[in-house]
Amino acid sequence: MFEKNRNMSSFEWKGVFPALLTPFDDKDQVDLAMYEKNLTAQVDAGVSGIIIGGSLGEASTITVEEKEQLVKFSVAHLGGNIPVIMNIAEGSTREAKRQASLARSWGASGLMLLPPMRYKSDDRETVTFFMDVAKSTELPIMIYNNPVDYKIEVTLDMFAELSTLPHINAIKESTRDVSNVTRLKNRFGDRFSILCGVDTLTVEELALGADGLVAGLVDAFPKETVVLYNLVKSGKMEEAIQLYRWFMPLLELDIHPKLVQYIKLAAAQTGIGSEHVRAPRLPLIGEERQRILHVIQTALANRPQL
Repeated sequence: MFEKNRNMSSFEWKGVFPALLTPFDDKDQVDLAMYEKNLTAQVDAGVSGIIIGGSLGEASTITVEEKEQLVKFSVAHLGGNIPVIMNIAEGSTREAKRQASLARSWGASGLMLLPPMRYKSDDRETVTFFMDVAKSTELPIMIYNNPVDYKIEVTLDMFAELSTLPHINAIKESTRDVSNVTRLKNRFGDRFSILCGVDTLTVEELALGADGLVAGLVDAFPKETVVLYNLVKSGKMEEAIQLYRWFMPLLELDIHPKLVQYIKLAAAQTGIGSEHVRAPRLPLIGEERQRILHVIQTALANRPQL
């Protein structure tokens, strides 16, 4: 059971943590009614926590005021039953520290922290950035390691430096190198919780000891994602593999530059989202939309009975 206090400072980075979409209406405002609908579907499926304002949440275009709105709404709606994690993806240490302080005041339970945006920091700068932000807050922190998309890799030696701060206690593993889970386990044991951050590596990384998922297609298919996690963790690998094979064409939508548009289209098709995105992103049109829609509708036509 999670500790039910204001910030839920004691919780496990384990299970399924959706990187939630930020739904907009046709006037480019946050659509709280749709957000609540998706959030309710996630909770009903049995997710272990939620993440607000990540890449799928359109971190680069939502405002601090919108983050506040989403965090406060989620904290009130969830009532302390599962943790609310806020993502920080900023270009300056000062702004990242400010948002860490705001997140705590809004009732967030923890932070997901990316390296500096728009500047390719070296190893020393990256560690210093993470440490400075972490020292400014008591909230638990998950480091997002995604060198493919953000061009900065957090190496094992860098994690060794970060391990001196006990509340840096989780890693979103998005290197796309499955063997990195084993390297982390060999080097650090259980010092860090490891959450798979790439949908198409879900079964592989869970089987190798990852503690959970920061998932994308869960935004459209929450039940299937939670069942897949539970099957692997309970050792029911044949059932897990069959579900995974059905899921894979959908999961591949998570590893495309237009993952936001693709997954929003999927969530719209399952009735818990809409296609509205914030510029400079544009909604899908023409052949591309038909192609992605075909992937989604094919999966829905063959959706397994869980």
